[in-house]
Amino acid sequence: MYSVIPYRAAYAQSVSQLFHDAIHAIDEAQYSMADKSAWSAKPRSAYHWHKRLTRTKAWLVIDTGSMHYGLPICCGFINIEMGFHSRGYIDSLYVHPEYQGKGVAKILYQALELWSREQGYKELSVDASRLSKPLFLSYGFNVNHRSYQEKLGQVIMGYLMSKSLC
Repeated sequence: MYSVIPYRAAYAQSVSQLFHDAIHAIDEAQYSMADKSAWSAKPRSAYHWHKRLTRTKAWLVIDTGSMHYGLPICCGFINIEMGFHSRGYIDSLYVHPEYQGKGVAKILYQALELWSREQGYKELSVDASRLSKPLFLSYGFNVNHRSYQEKLGQVIMGYLMSKSLC
């Protein structure tokens, strides 16, 4: 059984490992091993993820039927920027490889959109990967243009996408 919960510090290490595992599970037809290694050379510290997620609004999907170190397993996470210039920007959406294709991304996105509408946000935007582009298109996002991020000397291509909430 899945539940959506607000991010909690107890999950920082799980989020770090989930992020790394999700990236390295991407098929090399989408992103090369060099791209994936630059994107996440190794799991970042729990401190890094805790700081990143507490500066934004973040949700987790947990599997209440499976436990790990006394906590339900974190299946995926999403977060959105709330600052003036980046308000409404979806910073991250990652699902653990074992939970992909099971509706976790949909649950996370729906929680984020509902909250964004309740806050009066007029638009959402995201730098979507090749992998997540179809998901965001299915929720009514439009491709603004290709985007490029440099990480450890690798240029990783994605898509800047946006959606009006009005």
